[in-house]
Amino acid sequence: MTTKEARRYEIMQRLINKKINGTEASKLLRLCLRQVQRLKATVVLLGLKGIIHGNRGRPSNHKIDGEIMGKALGLLRSDYHDFNPLLAQEKLLELHKIEMSKETVRQLMIKEKLWKPKRRGEIKKHAWRERKDSYGEMEQFDGSYHNWFEGRNAAEIGMEQCLLVAVDDATGKLTGVAFVANEGIEAVFGFWKGYVITKGLPLAIYLDKFSTYKVNHANAVDNKDFMTQFERAMRQLDVRVIHANTPQAKGRVEKMNGTLQRRLVKELRLAKINTIAEANIFLKNVFIPKFNEKFAVVAKKNTDLHRTLDNKRTKELDSILSIQSERVICNDYTVRFQNGYYQLEEAQPTTVYKRSKVTIEERLNGELKICIRGTYLNYFKLPERPKKEIDVKLVALTLKKSTAHVPPPNHPWRRSMNAEFERKRYHEFTRVVARA
Repeated sequence: MTTKEARRYEIMQRLINKKINGTEASKLLRLCLRQVQRLKATVVLLGLKGIIHGNRGRPSNHKIDGEIMGKALGLLRSDYHDFNPLLAQEKLLELHKIEMSKETVRQLMIKEKLWKPKRRGEIKKHAWRERKDSYGEMEQFDGSYHNWFEGRNAAEIGMEQCLLVAVDDATGKLTGVAFVANEGIEAVFGFWKGYVITKGLPLAIYLDKFSTYKVNHANAVDNKDFMTQFERAMRQLDVRVIHANTPQAKGRVEKMNGTLQRRLVKELRLAKINTIAEANIFLKNVFIPKFNEKFAVVAKKNTDLHRTLDNKRTKELDSILSIQSERVICNDYTVRFQNGYYQLEEAQPTTVYKRSKVTIEERLNGELKICIRGTYLNYFKLPERPKKEIDVKLVALTLKKSTAHVPPPNHPWRRSMNAEFERKRYHEFTRVVARA
């Protein structure tokens, strides 16, 4: 008998012995008068047992069948021993049609020592930043290195793979997730090219100060012209780039990385996916839609601020999302780049001069483009270093020098002109002396 039941029994004895009336008993028990009368009749009939609830000691009507419980326990031990209770509960329902609450699964895993409950630590106070109002207003972006395939791929045993993640700040949706070789500029450009083509341009991207995204040299603090390839490309696309000073500043994508490391690793294991190519297809077709349906929230405003690309910008996208370098045209109209020599052809769409600066674009598809003043030049790669020449006459590339004959200093024509000039000077001199 509990303390509450003992107190209730005492009050009912006082009521039965007529030391208090029913109204006073209802106030003491905080029950209505009719309930007190029913409780009094039960105590008179059964005595102390009338106070104790009739379901005590009986199995619950919602008790899970022992066979189902045993099956669930076997699956937790064999397949889901390293899952958290929520994910294990989802998989039991999704794959095995075993319906159990999260707390039931949690208590079962704690009992079997498959899950260790976390102690509640001290709550850290931090400034909470409100979500943006609209979808596409800001994307939080980051790269997460982790052993996503758990060493199942023989070629990648012990290696960490890179997962690029973009999370919409307003809705918490996974707007882009892709496995890549590394967090280098080529992989990042490829990621955002696919994003921009399918969804459009976001207003801003919130990311860290990794060297791909920001020049971290000390001299770059005061020189705003120091830009990475990523910053230059986003400026051309009119997308604002915001650099976070701490991981907590872009906490939504950081938290998402942790969630994916707990969930996605298990999902890939259950789907028996061991390669990056298979994983990217699985992410696009299965994981992202299901994840967003379960965890995404509704934005404050029902607007999409992504900007679609027009035809002109779409054609320029390959150029903008390329690695651009500046070089100078040599005197023999060659351009040196990465230990290679590229000879400009005679026929060009625009006039080209020696020592002019050109922009070399390394496209994502492997193509190399040489551009000057917005025009792409014709060229071919030389098999070896060209021989040094002082002067090269190419009509299509530079202005021709005059081919008119210039007489030597002792030419009769020059002597006659000099004699006439001397005669005029003599007559002028004599007139000046006569006046004096």
